[in-house]
Amino acid sequence: MSTTQKEKKIVINPVTRIEGHAKVTIRLDKNGKVDTARMHIVEFRGFERFVQGRLYWEAPVIVQRLCGICPISHHLCAAKAMDVIVGADKLTPTGEKMRRLMHYGQTFQSHALHFFHLSSPDLLLGYDADPAIRNVVGIALKYPELATKAILMRKYGQEVIKATAGKKIHGTGAIPGGINKNLSNEEKGFLKKDIDQMLQWSVEAVELYKKLYRDDIARLSKLGSFESNHLSIVREDGCMDLYHGLLRAKAPDGTLIFDKVKPMDYIKYIGEGVRNWSYMKFPFIRSLGQEKGWYRVGPLARLNTCDFIDTPLAEKQRQEFMELGGGKPVQATMAYHWARLIETLHAAEKIQQLIDDPDIQGNNLVTSGDRRHEAVAILEAPRGTLFHHYKVNDKDQITMANLIVSTTNNNEPMNQSVRRVAEDHLVGVEITEPLLNLVEVAIRAYDPCLSCATHAIGQMPLKVTLVDQNGEVVHEKVRD
Repeated sequence: MSTTQKEKKIVINPVTRIEGHAKVTIRLDKNGKVDTARMHIVEFRGFERFVQGRLYWEAPVIVQRLCGICPISHHLCAAKAMDVIVGADKLTPTGEKMRRLMHYGQTFQSHALHFFHLSSPDLLLGYDADPAIRNVVGIALKYPELATKAILMRKYGQEVIKATAGKKIHGTGAIPGGINKNLSNEEKGFLKKDIDQMLQWSVEAVELYKKLYRDDIARLSKLGSFESNHLSIVREDGCMDLYHGLLRAKAPDGTLIFDKVKPMDYIKYIGEGVRNWSYMKFPFIRSLGQEKGWYRVGPLARLNTCDFIDTPLAEKQRQEFMELGGGKPVQATMAYHWARLIETLHAAEKIQQLIDDPDIQGNNLVTSGDRRHEAVAILEAPRGTLFHHYKVNDKDQITMANLIVSTTNNNEPMNQSVRRVAEDHLVGVEITEPLLNLVEVAIRAYDPCLSCATHAIGQMPLKVTLVDQNGEVVHEKVRD
C-alpha cells in the first residue's frame, strides 16, 4: 500500500521507563510526512472528586496516594494549602525547615532515581542497544560502581523523608499549620554521617552528564528540541526556591511574560485547555492564548527562569549551564538531565545546611490564625510546578479541589518533542526499534509521572501499530 494513497498512523503503546502509562500516535499525511504527533494519556485520575466531602486536614494524607514516586510533593502542597485554611501565614522556624528538609530529600531521591535508573541506560548503553539490556540491570552489569552509587543516593533521600515525614512513602509529617515532629539527635547523626559523600557523588553525576552531552552535542542538543516559554516559582529576589515562591514566566528570548504572581492569583494567568484525545489537560498562559501560551516546567524551566541559586556548588554549575543558551533560555530538551543533576547537587547542599540548623530540632511545631475557606498552594515538585487549589465549607469539608500537576504542565511540550523526533527520524512507514526508543528518550527527558497526571491502573505490553485511515493494519511491532 503506497503512502501517497492513504493517511497512516504509527501507535506506540505504551511508552516505557516512565511512571505511568501512555500511548503515542504519529499520523502521516498522504505524502508520508508527519501530520500530527500526539501523546495520549489513557488513564483517568479522579482525586479531585475523591477528596470532596473529606475533612480538610485529611487532604495532605489522601492526595499523596496519587503517586508512589513523588508523594511528598502532593503531601507538602496540600499541607501548604491547608496552612492558608487555618490562617498559618507564617510557619514556625522548625515547621518551615523540617518541611524544606523533607522536600529536598524527596528531590534528591527522585532525581537520582530518574537519571540513573530510567534515563542513563539510553545515554550509557546507547539508544540502539538491545532493549533486553538497555535498562538498569544493564547499567549494573556494565557500570557496577555507578549503579551502587545510584542506589545509595536514592536510599539516602528516602532516609531524609523517613526522618521528616515518619516513613519513606506516604508519610504524615506535614499537617495544617506546621509539622508533627522535629529531627531527633539520632536522626540528625544518621543523616549527617553520609551527607558529604552524597555531595561528592552529586558533583560527579553533574560532571558525568556534562561529558556525555558535550561528547554527543550534535544529537543531544537537537533531539526533541524546540523554542518554548518556561514557568516556575522563584523567591521574591529571583533565587530558585523549590518549596515556596511567586510565579514567573519567561518567553523564548528571555523576556518576562509575568512575574511575582501570588499563588491565589494563578487562575488569572494560567488557563487549562482540553482535547478529546487525552485525559490530561493542556495548561497555557492566558495572555498568549492556547496556541502560543503553552510552556515548559521542571528542572530546565527552573534554571531558565531563576536569577541565581543560593548554594555555591549548584550556582557555579548553573552559570556554566546557562552558557548553552548564549544569554537566552536553554531550549535543548536533553538539557533537562543536566539541569536535573544540578538540582540534585543543590538539594544535597540544602540538606547539609538544614541538618546543622538548630531550628530543625526545635519544639514549636504548629501555628494557626484566622480561618479561611479557599486556598491555593504552589511548589516545585521534582518534575515541575505543582498547583493545589481547594475550597472548604463551614463544616470543615472540602467542596472543591483542582490539581495541576507537573506532568500536566508539560503536556504540550512532550507532544512537541514527539513531533520533532518523528519529523527528524521517521523514514518511510516501517516502525523501527531506534525510532521507538528515540520517541521515548525525548518523553523521558521530562521525567513524566502519568500516575500523578491521571492516576494509572494496570499494565500494558508495548505494541506499535501502523494503520491506514480506514483502520487497516499495514505494519505492527510488539515489544515483549
